[in-house]
Amino acid sequence: MQEEVNQKVISLSIQGVKITASVLKAALRKFLEMDNRRKQKATQVKMAEKTGRAQEKGREKARKKIEKKKPHGKQTIKQLNAQGVQLSNLKITDENIKSFDRVARKYGIDYSLKKEGGADPPKFLVFFKAKDVDVMTAAFREYAGVELKKKQSKKPSVRKKLQKSVERKAKHRQRVKQRQKSRGQER
Repeated sequence: MQEEVNQKVISLSIQGVKITASVLKAALRKFLEMDNRRKQKATQVKMAEKTGRAQEKGREKARKKIEKKKPHGKQTIKQLNAQGVQLSNLKITDENIKSFDRVARKYGIDYSLKKEGGADPPKFLVFFKAKDVDVMTAAFREYAGVELKKKQSKKPSVRKKLQKSVERKAKHRQRVKQRQKSRGQER
């Protein structure tokens, strides 16, 4: 089997009336030259592909490095503008903006907060990239749901519970005393 792999078969066709050794020699030289050129081109193509891949990898690394340098999440308006994208904004009226920060990080939104002055309940403007509108609406839905759950599930403090139980016991004692007094008068 190995002998078959090592041996090559070459077919060469020559048209001529009279074929001499010199004609055959010239034909074989031309064939070998063409074969060498083909091999050189193949190696050049392979080298070009390799260098192209290497250059592509280098470009990819440079792109990733630039992406790492870009700020993500909460940032200043100046940094958002520097990214060269169109910005959109929304108004929020809430003191607890930290919970929005958690949701925005979860969705990977680049945003900036600006507090509007002069408003009694503080109002915030949230600036974000215009291309993130769909993601931003989903994040706001989740944020609104979280805030609504917080408001609905506010549990009374332990002190208030204790105070109520003390009041109930005091009322119960008064009722018991009144019953005992009223029973004592009827006899």
